[in-house]
Amino acid sequence: MTTTTEIPSLKTQKYDRQLRLWATTGQTALENSKICLLNATATGCEILKNLVLPGVGNVTIVDDTIVKESDIGNNFFLEPSNIGISKAQATATLLEELNEDATVSFENNKSVSDLIQTQAEFFDSYSMVIATNLNEQDTLTLADICDKNQKPFINVHSKGLAGVFRIQSPEHTIVETHPENTVDLRLGCPFPELSKYVKSMDLDSLDQTDHSHIPYVVVILKYIQKWEEAHDGMAPTSYNDRNELKKLLREGMRTPDEENFEEAIANVWRLTSSDTISPSIRNILNDPVTQHLETNSNSFWIITKAVKDFVDNEGQGQLPLAGKLPDMKADTENYVNLQKIYREKAAIDLKAVKERVKNILQELNLPLDSIPEDIIELYCKNAGTVKVIRYRTLRDEYIEKPETEMIANALESQENMIFYILFRAAEKFTLKYNRYPGAAGGNNEDDIDLLTKEAIELLNEIGVTNLSSLLQSDYNKKCIKNFIRFSDKEMANMAALMGGLVSQEAIKLITSQYVPINNTCIFNGIASTSNTFVL
Repeated sequence: MTTTTEIPSLKTQKYDRQLRLWATTGQTALENSKICLLNATATGCEILKNLVLPGVGNVTIVDDTIVKESDIGNNFFLEPSNIGISKAQATATLLEELNEDATVSFENNKSVSDLIQTQAEFFDSYSMVIATNLNEQDTLTLADICDKNQKPFINVHSKGLAGVFRIQSPEHTIVETHPENTVDLRLGCPFPELSKYVKSMDLDSLDQTDHSHIPYVVVILKYIQKWEEAHDGMAPTSYNDRNELKKLLREGMRTPDEENFEEAIANVWRLTSSDTISPSIRNILNDPVTQHLETNSNSFWIITKAVKDFVDNEGQGQLPLAGKLPDMKADTENYVNLQKIYREKAAIDLKAVKERVKNILQELNLPLDSIPEDIIELYCKNAGTVKVIRYRTLRDEYIEKPETEMIANALESQENMIFYILFRAAEKFTLKYNRYPGAAGGNNEDDIDLLTKEAIELLNEIGVTNLSSLLQSDYNKKCIKNFIRFSDKEMANMAALMGGLVSQEAIKLITSQYVPINNTCIFNGIASTSNTFVL
């Protein structure tokens, strides 16, 4: 008898590594995305490189400038032969060569500013907008356009050895957060089927071989049952209780190297609480949105409402079980039997949640198939780690509701906040003097004083006090001097690094997998440090 192995498609082979990260659902989302990049800077091109390579379907570069000799030194997607031609066209040509599956187009008939200020509808067809080194006036206008149209916007600045990027996005819900080493075994609150299985096991009657191949889940629960019998039915909840349980487990080892008992001892910490629902998940379940569902409500919130109702009823205070069992020391028969118990319980919970989703859809007069069953199943498997991010708008950050206290505290305690201030102060400098700070020369002492004044004015607008002490520290003065030394130039190495950081966050937003930052990242290339802030 011969067996045949199905050969993966060329696309599967091509994207094999990333399919292991975000599966076909994530890859499909990338392929269906349409990205608009404003300004073909070195950083902008590096961002697109890291989006085109994994298979983003459609990219448009908007830039009406002409390639100059100074552009060649820091942008790997420009060649000496490109001098004098459209920068958008030149970079688009080389970027498209990276991946035959991607379509890279360009727009060079209008300036970026003209499109933003006079042709807002231009951005309607894009699923995400990324801007690099955009002035503040255009940034705010574009942020308002993206906010109105409910699409993600990433604003990026990179000069010299410093960079900052800011994400503005509609409410972002994530089911597949991909946490590390998260498994729901219900050791602190075993379900009836699991307890019954454990009670059926008699460890004392087993020979040495079988005794050393009982899964650690069974071992822990068996010894908890013994503990409860000796403590009036009370579970080992305190730190001292758990240490005593560990002692009992060690005494139960027949040999010093019984791996299943060692695994049991190592997992006693999972008994810290019988409540498997974290505060963050409880906040999502109790979110006001779940109490005011409408026909246009996101499927995430409809399922969340169903899960909440499940927790309050059939779940008896617990989330639907994921049904996943980690690897552990055990023989095949015992492992498969235990795995079957977890999977059957997960299937029962899933069926109950599906029924509740169906009831909600009926109440909303929505088709019963409007939420696919595999989406409900995916949510139930990840119910303990889902996440919701509500981003502040740039208008709130800059004008309406600046985070005054956070900025003031960060200026005193976080060394990188000064670069956030300097990038914003540089926009004020440019508006006033019609050039970027340092553009007149990296050793221009006048620019140091002028940029410091603009930074003080910015802090005044934000409402930060103690200006002299905050900006006159030796460290901050040095940062201001270095910012002038950057001479309004991008560096190839920083462009590559920022390109990697920004594209990574863009992919998280596009695929709705993994957790993107909220909302600002500052990278200091001088010290090789970074910080994220919710501004």
